[in-house]
Amino acid sequence: MDDHLPGDSAGSRGLWLPVCDFKRLVDAGIVPLRVAGLDLVLMASEGHAFACERACPHEQADLAGGRVSVGRLFCPRHAVSFCLSDGAVSFGWQIRPLRLYPVRVERGEVLIDAAVLKSAGEG
Repeated sequence: MDDHLPGDSAGSRGLWLPVCDFKRLVDAGIVPLRVAGLDLVLMASEGHAFACERACPHEQADLAGGRVSVGRLFCPRHAVSFCLSDGAVSFGWQIRPLRLYPVRVERGEVLIDAAVLKSAGEG
């Protein structure tokens, strides 16, 4: 199964780095990792893979301790949740959206777009 998600164009020719076995991700639900100097969280929800920044934009809680349900990531410290398709924050919170990173699944491996990570690390 190929899984093209936010920020990904199916025909892109960027450098895609393998970061996790998809079965491992599905079994774990959330996998913290560090790639290109960035602390990230990989998540599986409804058969898809997602990647985002590891620190919650509200008070920098570690989202690796959060939970995923029906396409949303819930912060372990507060009731705030984020949409995994666009990073939008739950209603009533005055914080920026969650930063998402393009991932795809190919041949059972979760791949992340290294070019996007590089530009995020420089900003």
